[in-house]
Amino acid sequence: MIDLSKLLSKDDIQRGSIRYSKDCSKAKAGVRKGMGPVVVWNITNVCNFKCKHCYSSATATKDQEELTFEQIKKVVDDLATINVPVILLSGGEPLMRENIFEIIEYIKSKGINVSLSTNGSLITKDVARKLKNLGIGYVGISLDGTSKTNDIFRGVSGSYDSIIKAIKNCKEVDQKVGLRFTIQKKNYKEVTDILKLVDEIDIPRICFYHLVPSGRGQNIINDMLTHDQTREVLDNLYDYVKKNIVNGIDKEILTVANFADGIYIYLKEKDEYQKSRILDLLSRNGGNRSGIAISNIDYKGNVYIDQFSKNHLLGNIKQDSFSSIWNENKEGLLNEIRNKKDKVKGRCKECKWLNICNGNLRARAYGYYNDIWAEDPSCYLTDDEIRSEVDDYIVEYD
Repeated sequence: MIDLSKLLSKDDIQRGSIRYSKDCSKAKAGVRKGMGPVVVWNITNVCNFKCKHCYSSATATKDQEELTFEQIKKVVDDLATINVPVILLSGGEPLMRENIFEIIEYIKSKGINVSLSTNGSLITKDVARKLKNLGIGYVGISLDGTSKTNDIFRGVSGSYDSIIKAIKNCKEVDQKVGLRFTIQKKNYKEVTDILKLVDEIDIPRICFYHLVPSGRGQNIINDMLTHDQTREVLDNLYDYVKKNIVNGIDKEILTVANFADGIYIYLKEKDEYQKSRILDLLSRNGGNRSGIAISNIDYKGNVYIDQFSKNHLLGNIKQDSFSSIWNENKEGLLNEIRNKKDKVKGRCKECKWLNICNGNLRARAYGYYNDIWAEDPSCYLTDDEIRSEVDDYIVEYD
């Protein structure tokens, strides 16, 4: 995750401690020393939408292997012992999960922060108030274009309107809320329209996800942006963030699942002081930390390096605790992922920004080439750019 607003601000915005503290990139199995990873937990496979890019391939009916409430509580107890800072509840649609509010309450009782990733369709005023009262840190609502585009992409007529209502319901009770926008060929031209919406109804945060060909997303692999289209989107976001900074507007504009974005912004920036600051923050961030600072548990209890890597199972919490899977796996895939600089191939292997990017997204390499160590096809940096300026600026970390 790249916080463009933080990178481009000349002030020290006090957020992103999980991503930008000085010891983040040195951690081997958590967000930083003494803490576990952020856990993205697909708490159910059930969903009332039919999104074309769904990495979980969610369905309308419950899978009988879904974890019970008692099993969930046992996992939460274990996560608390390794100081997991945040659990991001996702799905399917997490608000369709039985006992979801009791699950949230139990997680909070263990001192773990909770965020929610949702399609927004079930967030009435009462639900928004309940989420606020439970202490949800953040509600991320998926929106993938203007009205017609979004409804086609999400497979449900009227979904755009329900999303707007959900945002307003959250804002009415002062629940922090934002948008999640997956960029692909059929909607990238609407990024400017979505930014106008962000301004019109004063949405404080939006995350732009690069499409990952995982789950049903594999079926739309050809809708991944071209490199030129990606650069066009990043240019628009750069200009938008710069305008906000000049006007004293503090909104969080982030990109997700393509760590070339931070390098592109660094190379695009002309101010030398700002370039130095950007590089320092990117060095702290450490690039892609799937299998290190990011983890995933699905509704069956399967454990993965991240939510997009469902083809690479690490273990299952019905047989072993999450903490043992995460911290005692000295061999195999997890160890290789944590030392991926020795494994990546192609342009990733040759790139002198590897310490900043950390090999970009392995799930996309696998989805595109059927090889987890292949170069990430979404890296849009030119051959000249992956070799430029590095020797003068790069920061090495042990």
